[in-house]
Amino acid sequence: MSATSTAPLPPLCFVLMPFGKKSTEGNLFIDFDAVYAEVIKPAIVDAGLDPLRADEEAAGGIIHKPMFERLILCPFAVADLTAANANVFYELGVRHAAKPHSTVLLFAEGGRLPFDVGLLRARSYRLTADGRPADAPAGRAALTKALRDARAQASTDSPIYQLLEDFPEVAHTKTDVFRDRVEYARRQKETLQSLRREGLEHLRKFEQGLGDLDAVESGVLVDLYLSYRAVKAWQAMIDLAARMPRHLATTVMIQEQLALALNRAGRGDEAERVLTSLLQTRGASSETYGILGRVYKDRYDGAQRAADTFRARGELEKAIATYLKGFECDWRDAYPGINAVTLMELRTPVDPRQAELLPVVIYAVKRKMASGKPDYWDHATLLELAVLARDETGALDALTASLAAVREGWEAETTLRNIELIREARRARGEAAPAWLLTVTSELAAQKRASPQT
Repeated sequence: MSATSTAPLPPLCFVLMPFGKKSTEGNLFIDFDAVYAEVIKPAIVDAGLDPLRADEEAAGGIIHKPMFERLILCPFAVADLTAANANVFYELGVRHAAKPHSTVLLFAEGGRLPFDVGLLRARSYRLTADGRPADAPAGRAALTKALRDARAQASTDSPIYQLLEDFPEVAHTKTDVFRDRVEYARRQKETLQSLRREGLEHLRKFEQGLGDLDAVESGVLVDLYLSYRAVKAWQAMIDLAARMPRHLATTVMIQEQLALALNRAGRGDEAERVLTSLLQTRGASSETYGILGRVYKDRYDGAQRAADTFRARGELEKAIATYLKGFECDWRDAYPGINAVTLMELRTPVDPRQAELLPVVIYAVKRKMASGKPDYWDHATLLELAVLARDETGALDALTASLAAVREGWEAETTLRNIELIREARRARGEAAPAWLLTVTSELAAQKRASPQT
């Protein structure tokens, strides 16, 4: 009787991803089945692994049991995070709690990763207009390399295992340390609120006292970052972003605010590069487009002051188009919408789209205010809209509410700047400012003077 030999079975690689064809909130269309067939599955095979996708098993019984088995027992996994699918993120959380390493993350360019996973290393792939892989061989090769690297060296990729020492065997004594860290972070945030009122030098001393930033709670660093923004310390923001731990510095929020600081510091070209890179790699968002619109808006202002008429006109059109894209990304976010209609007022003649868009922006603001506690920007947006609509009663009511809701001096300064742009445009067309509009600008100017100076 002759012995027969069988080759060992390749390790299993579980695939966490949606099925079929989907559209994301940013209007990105994706054919997930094509991505699996043309990129993910062949890459897994090329890496010497055996692909396993949920819909490829016909096992009966309670659906959760085989799913948990795959997540916990498969040596390798690939997760496609495009479209922020709730099932995929739930499964990824289970996987990260069960396995310290061997999970590779993917997303389609143009998609936007939620903040909670923004710090994780994820590889991107490109799509065609019909949602299929744009360069399947390149995406396949990149994923194959990532899986081979995971096989060769089991480096920790689970944030739970990376950030929580000794997980899952966490000693009960560590809970006391955790409570101390929570209390420390709370005290630090309260201190920063006080230091904002005392000025930039006190904030700088606070930062110096933090020591190694890798050991500082992310929430404290973000609060310090935004405290610098509150006192208009743009260079301090830029410097702090460069010193932050990479996992925090590369998040969308930090990058967006870095671009804001670069633009305010007179480095608009650098700000534009940061924002266009975010749009390419993380997808469209109203916030990113809103800050990019501000870059173009400031360029328009500069060209106007230099009496460069043709460049000013071009920058104005770019700013309007960019703010419109931001508003179209999320109709609930009125910030880019109000900027779009304000800049439309600056055209000669006034952009005819303004009349169509004004009611939409007003509706968006009022819906947001009805669904929660209104903040400064809600009231300030209604103020600008009332000025655009030449509504005296609405403007004075919104002014009163805005001044009562001011949190930082730069907020009132921004609103004043926008309203003064409207006044200048109307004056250029031969319109005199009514008394109530002069009251609005003088009150906002007083609020600006009362804010901390840097």
